[in-house]
Amino acid sequence: VHGASAKRSLVRKLKMKVLALVLSLSAHGLAYVNKAPRKDFALAATKKDMMALAEANPDYLGQSLGLWDPLGCLNLDFWTLGNEATIGYLRHAEIKHGRVAMAAFLGYLAQSTPVVSGPHAKLPYSGYEPGLTPPEQWDAIPLAGKIQIFGIIGMLESYGEILPQHYCNGGLPGYYPPIKGNRFELIFNLYDPFNWFDDNKDKVRGRQVEINNGRLAMLGIFSIISESKVPGSVPLITGLIPEYKGDYMVPFEADFSIFS
Repeated sequence: VHGASAKRSLVRKLKMKVLALVLSLSAHGLAYVNKAPRKDFALAATKKDMMALAEANPDYLGQSLGLWDPLGCLNLDFWTLGNEATIGYLRHAEIKHGRVAMAAFLGYLAQSTPVVSGPHAKLPYSGYEPGLTPPEQWDAIPLAGKIQIFGIIGMLESYGEILPQHYCNGGLPGYYPPIKGNRFELIFNLYDPFNWFDDNKDKVRGRQVEINNGRLAMLGIFSIISESKVPGSVPLITGLIPEYKGDYMVPFEADFSIFS
């Protein structure tokens, strides 16, 4: 009896240690939801500012509709941060999702070419098969490879939150800090790794172009996904996108299932 009691006590202690570790790791990811401290500078992220930014944007929405906020998101208050901090968060989220969509759209096109999907003298990874569509290529990647990819994404997300001035607290939405040298394996910055860009260029115009291209890329990649799942759903690209039998929302479908 004494041995069983000691064993249960040891298990409880181990569970508490694991729980403490999980909470300590998750605290960093949720750090940005804390109440923003008061500062003396202006956040410049009010609804009126958003109207001016939208009207200054030379794209179709900016020139024809101006500010387009059908869900009233600019009036919300996320995590009790305040309305201005919420607007900063939404602006940053749009820019970041636009960047991801641009990478996804170009990645889909690149992975559809014979250079990537064709035969290889040396397999790029275990389980590779020529002729697979981009989503099927993801399914064929071993689980260990997928975990490494998600690990790198998480690392970059973490570094992106270590800012001199957070975007929820008056910082520049879309800004990604230099990461070169933060760890021994980080020998390049994520943004401008080869110092090709001119720091004196018109950054306001460049940001408008990036936002517009990101919006277009989001429409583009979702059109591809929709057509691959429901052939004929996007008339402009009907017949150009191979059908995909898997589930985009279950990234580890080919490896395991939590609910089966």
